[in-house]
Amino acid sequence: MLLPQGSADHCLVQRFETFIRDSGFPCIGAKSALGRQQLRVVVARDIASAWNDCDIHPELLQLVEDYRADPRPFQSLAVLFRGPLDLPGAVFERHLWARLQSLSDKDDWAGQDYDPRVSDDPASPHFSMSFGGEGFFVVGLHPRAERPARRFEVPVMVFNLHAQFEQLRAAGTYEKLRRSILERDLSLAGTANPMLARFGEVSEARQYSGRAVNEDWVCPFRGREAKRGA
Repeated sequence: MLLPQGSADHCLVQRFETFIRDSGFPCIGAKSALGRQQLRVVVARDIASAWNDCDIHPELLQLVEDYRADPRPFQSLAVLFRGPLDLPGAVFERHLWARLQSLSDKDDWAGQDYDPRVSDDPASPHFSMSFGGEGFFVVGLHPRAERPARRFEVPVMVFNLHAQFEQLRAAGTYEKLRRSILERDLSLAGTANPMLARFGEVSEARQYSGRAVNEDWVCPFRGREAKRGA
């Protein structure tokens, strides 16, 4: 199991939870997930290695299973990697996408369908990752992140179910939540986040790592259709 095994890991999880609870942290969704005890936090070895990928994938499938059994909003999985701690933004981004490619490949090998509500083409404005047949929006954090809200002491990947965003839209609360997060992030950073966009406007792949990328940026992820057509 990808659960904290020693006191150091337990302390790391506790520090991450404290990081989210801090009054300055802007993501109200993460605060809600933690407050409702719906944020799963596990510790992995190294974001630059495939060492724990076979452990992380079942955690994602379990999250999907639990969500489908009880589809409450604000259910997420955070994977804390013990290192490396000194990655420049572009290098962190490369390793984040390597982990996502590996996890997606394992999802495919396990016979899991890609969520038909999203695209597996990272150039598509409807792109999303998919695990266990459910779309996911991924948020990366690391010590050298450009945005203060994305800076944590170790590399982190947070997996957020897309379906819960649709729940919030249906309930009429999504735009209010989004505005509040943007305002809080602006207050923390002093500048607006240039990478944020609504789903369907531009590929969300540009937002995952937290690094500001230009229009010429090409996502390294290869979707299933692209891989099978190669």
